[in-house]
Amino acid sequence: MALATRVLKRVIIGSPMRSENAGHALLGKRLALPIFASDALSSVAYATQEILLVLTVGGTAFLYLAPWIAVAVVVLMAAVVMSYRQLVKAYPTGGGDYEVATKNIGPAAGVVVASALLVDYVMTVAVSVSSGVDNIISAAPSLHHARVEMALIFVVLLAAVNLRGLKEAGLAFAAPTYLFATGVFLMIGTGLFRTFFSSRPVAESAHYSVITQHGYSQLGFLALLFFTLRAFSSGCTALTGVEAIANGVPAFKPPKARNAQLTLVAMGAIAVSMFVGITALALISKVHITDPTTTSCELKEAGKVLANCQHDPQRTVIAQVAGAVFGGPHSVGFFYIQATTALILVLAANTAFNGFPLLGAILARDKNLPGQLNNRGDRLAYSNGIVALAIVAMALIAIYKADVSRLIQLYIIGVFTSFTLGQTGMVRHWNRLLRGETTTAESRQMRRSRLINGFGASLSGVVLVIVIITKFTKGAYLVLIAMPILYLIMRAIHKHYSRVSRELESDDTSLSLPARNHVVVLVSKVHKPTLRALAYARATRPDTLTALTVNIDPNDTQSLMEQWAQHDLPVPLTVIESPYREITRPIIDYVRQLRIDRPRDVVSVFIPEYVVGHWWEQLLHNQSALRLKGRLLFQPGVMVTSVPWLLDSSQAAAERPLRPDGPAAPAPLPVEEAPARG
Repeated sequence: MALATRVLKRVIIGSPMRSENAGHALLGKRLALPIFASDALSSVAYATQEILLVLTVGGTAFLYLAPWIAVAVVVLMAAVVMSYRQLVKAYPTGGGDYEVATKNIGPAAGVVVASALLVDYVMTVAVSVSSGVDNIISAAPSLHHARVEMALIFVVLLAAVNLRGLKEAGLAFAAPTYLFATGVFLMIGTGLFRTFFSSRPVAESAHYSVITQHGYSQLGFLALLFFTLRAFSSGCTALTGVEAIANGVPAFKPPKARNAQLTLVAMGAIAVSMFVGITALALISKVHITDPTTTSCELKEAGKVLANCQHDPQRTVIAQVAGAVFGGPHSVGFFYIQATTALILVLAANTAFNGFPLLGAILARDKNLPGQLNNRGDRLAYSNGIVALAIVAMALIAIYKADVSRLIQLYIIGVFTSFTLGQTGMVRHWNRLLRGETTTAESRQMRRSRLINGFGASLSGVVLVIVIITKFTKGAYLVLIAMPILYLIMRAIHKHYSRVSRELESDDTSLSLPARNHVVVLVSKVHKPTLRALAYARATRPDTLTALTVNIDPNDTQSLMEQWAQHDLPVPLTVIESPYREITRPIIDYVRQLRIDRPRDVVSVFIPEYVVGHWWEQLLHNQSALRLKGRLLFQPGVMVTSVPWLLDSSQAAAERPLRPDGPAAPAPLPVEEAPARG
């Protein structure tokens, strides 16, 4: 079983890497772009769709708002990208919004940002993978019933690739990201060319009439404003993933900050161009897409309903645009766009698989999360963070049935929470630096940076309020519950680590020697493990030595006493009674009494046990020694020592050769330098 597990681990993860090779996993700009920007680039595949889904609730008459909403999203994205350029330059250590908020606003604000980002990373995986599955189903509707299973398999595959290491993930994801961007730009170029110089592309849903619920046809000013803001908040999903580069600066090759800034600008330019192009083509080709829970659409001919969106599956916006531009849903261009879109959406979750473990490691370093998240695995990746993210995301996908329309309502609140606090922290950062001694040129640069971050913070704050208000009743309240819970958990973990650190600080009392050492050897039978434990206990030269057994069965106890006398052992055997056939409690009571009688002394308990070599053998033996050790560890002034006896099966396991990449055995000392026995 152990061998099979090791082989499976090596097949999935690969051979372990030495710690000194960590620098070889650093990324250049060409690999960093697909790794850290795949989420932001892929968001354009569904950002336009989310705007149209909201607008068509009121019917096609409200689609005139789409261009203005798209412009607002573009302005917001430009502001956020410029703001993050300043952040990357000022804080290249990779903490991103968390580090900025912690250092400039306070630890509590940093933990708020961290809780928001952790939630957002989980949502990124769930939404991206589910949206990718949607696009696969758009090309192959027969797979609709396997939606959840496909999404779960994709998450497992992403986790496995990332467990192999950062660079391997980049190599796997670079080509799909660039193929997707190339395909989208080709589609945009072809569509615009046809619009201006040939026949305008027409979507398959252009002739569908949208059926709205009563009351949406006429909206007052305030209702129209809320309606528009809700569509805008949905379109802001195009900004998800922008923060990943700021959080992943340590993964870049030197000069880290400069390379991260260039990658950030490239990502922003590509994402904005694709978002604008897809939105323009969706409006030109008159794409109609609806949310079946609030609206429907139907295609009629001569008064007869030919198709209904509430019952028939709808293709995604990008799928309809591709079909309109390239000549229908059976064209090569359509399948190319669908394949690359589905692939990039699934792989976009890789942004979270890089950001979540990095942030988790930083939080663990700052004692806000368990220290295990700061441990690197065999391939130098933060394996525990990767596994934790995969498990939570899979649970979310299973609960929400991989439904993008439901999952998207929980999205982007965390993003804009971190945006707002991070940029506010940057404003305070520049204010602090401006109070120091600076040259005129430096002061001018800092004021410009402060203005950019101030604008970004204000805009992000307004969007955050809009998102919370417009999405609250649609499921966003769950995020507003999850974030405070995460915040309280992290604060509690930090308090625990701080308390433990204070308790473990060395002082003079730690160096004082106990008055005496009383050794107790536990005995169940007279066999090799017991004899070894007695010999080892005697070698420690204790002040008192007691062999202790518990009388559960009088016949067995009598037989044990006879064997003890036959072996003529130099240690008296003490028998304690157990009328209720318990083992642990009588021993604990005996040890406690020793401590009460001699409070300045130490009690050492030696537990003989034999070690088996196979997992299934563990099931065949009583685990009383393990339970007893667990109880004794909570007794003050009591030291617990296990004395193992290796059985033949464990001897065979111990004699297996070490793996070739394992640590080398220490070289023996030369004869003349060998320490003398005392």
